[in-house]
Amino acid sequence: MTSLLAAAPPESLGLSPERLARLDAALEAEIERQKLPGAVAMIARRGKVAHFKAYGRLDPRQDVPMPKDAIFRIYSMTKPVVSVAVMMLVEEGRLLLSQPVSMYLPEFASPQVLVENEGQLETAPAGRAITVHDLLRHTAGFTYQFMGATPLHQRYAAAGLFGRGKTNADFTQALAALPLLRQPGTAWAYSHATDVLGRLVEVVTGRSLGEHLREAIFEPLGMTETAFHVDGSNHHRIAEPFAKDPDSGAPVSVFDVRSPSAQEMGGAGLASTAADYARFMEMMLSGGQLGGVRLLGPKTVRLMTSDHLGALPVSGDLLPVGHGFGLGFAVRLQDGVAAGAGSAGQYFWAGLAGTSFFIDPKEQLHAQLMIQQPGRRDHYRQLFRELVYAALVD
Repeated sequence: MTSLLAAAPPESLGLSPERLARLDAALEAEIERQKLPGAVAMIARRGKVAHFKAYGRLDPRQDVPMPKDAIFRIYSMTKPVVSVAVMMLVEEGRLLLSQPVSMYLPEFASPQVLVENEGQLETAPAGRAITVHDLLRHTAGFTYQFMGATPLHQRYAAAGLFGRGKTNADFTQALAALPLLRQPGTAWAYSHATDVLGRLVEVVTGRSLGEHLREAIFEPLGMTETAFHVDGSNHHRIAEPFAKDPDSGAPVSVFDVRSPSAQEMGGAGLASTAADYARFMEMMLSGGQLGGVRLLGPKTVRLMTSDHLGALPVSGDLLPVGHGFGLGFAVRLQDGVAAGAGSAGQYFWAGLAGTSFFIDPKEQLHAQLMIQQPGRRDHYRQLFRELVYAALVD
């Protein structure tokens, strides 16, 4: 198990034990109602862990208690990690945010955009190149197949972009053959952009994405249990969802982490533990360094966690009201407006299977909830955040 940040009594860090007990009770009630298989929650403030607890079962099909070192599929919580890897390359002078992606991935040299002309859909050349900056802030013009039901979304679904036998190079070739949904740089739209960044990292470094993340980020930070697959000796620690969603009754499907895949998805492929991901969050909160190891400069961290959208329109409802988007993270713009507790400058993201985290520089706080419950992920993310902020009393 990865060594933790030092622990301290919650009251010494400005958190109320009685109010933290409300968080415990809320999660335990959800488990009792069989809406949630199990969870691991961690809250750290001022460089120390104030609350770290496991709840429920590791696997709802087995009578095994959830351990604190359970391994979770973190899906899109992979995106901030890959974004940090890209910004480290920027700091090394190997990339510029303003550069066209096609300088490294020539398959994107002539992007086409889907347009409507007299009621008919056709393609037209993009107004400008897709840049590295576009990929990091999700303004490249791509989409995800599950973000809509248009003919283009259907083409995404039929394109077979992912598969265990495919590589990241195969993925970008297939994606580049599809038209863009929007002109580059004109709107925020959640998409495969970070998967493209994963391939970009491979081309710039000459290494597989997993190898580069391990050597550049995981080993320096002591994140020894974060990877694109889990070795056989640790399969017994993998957290599992319900076989069927407790609300809809639909089958629940999550990706296989028990064996290596040729495709290491930059946008969704990692598995990790609460202790490991806490070290990543603490590095960000500490201005790019942890325990004497520096991955990023403080100005780069500030750049990544500032809004990069300005007045650009936001597509869909994934980005909450009152928020912008930085380079790999959603960013809260002000204390109010958003329908939930938080501080201006807070940044965060979450994963499809239910994992979520947030970092609040003003409060010197970071917190994460690790679960595998895709169907109720939005509810638990909001519930967790409210209860964490309610526990702050100093």
